[in-house]
Amino acid sequence: MFSSRSVTTNSWGKRATSSARVASLLAALCAACGASHAAGDPPPGASTLATDPEIEFEFDSLDARPVSAAAMRGKPTVIAFVTTDSLAGQAQVDFLVAMAKHDASRVNYAVVAIGIDRELAELYAKSLSLTFPVAILDPAKAGGATAFGDLSVVPVTVLLDPGGHVTWRAQARVARADEIRRVITLMH
Repeated sequence: MFSSRSVTTNSWGKRATSSARVASLLAALCAACGASHAAGDPPPGASTLATDPEIEFEFDSLDARPVSAAAMRGKPTVIAFVTTDSLAGQAQVDFLVAMAKHDASRVNYAVVAIGIDRELAELYAKSLSLTFPVAILDPAKAGGATAFGDLSVVPVTVLLDPGGHVTWRAQARVARADEIRRVITLMH
């Protein structure tokens, strides 16, 4: 086990700085410029304020529960864009399933499967025991562009505020439940 004072080298043979040292440098820089960074705050450069305009969207839902801007307004909304062959996408969906068990009455959840047919999407939703709406997105119909930006590298997890503004986005990585909940809490 390494202590926070250990010195390591990176693959280029240069001295690497430990995460404790980076945190201490960040705190010193924030103090120098008069900013603060508490443990629950978003990291520097990240924002949880809605700066984008309200977005409009509607995806082809697998059942009668719509996955659209109109249906999602009024509550914070978490939408995960995944492909069925992505292990990271499956892990993201697993986090959302666990989260929805605790707060589905206060938060909207939805999964949008990209580039698959309806039958495969239905099997995917059933095998993962999804209790919230699932929709499909044909990339050809979207023309490569969506209201949610680039979806070419999944998973993409997006949080919308109750007014329908994108407030947070994670791409090409699994967003942990505590990370998502922290952003939702900041919306209130």
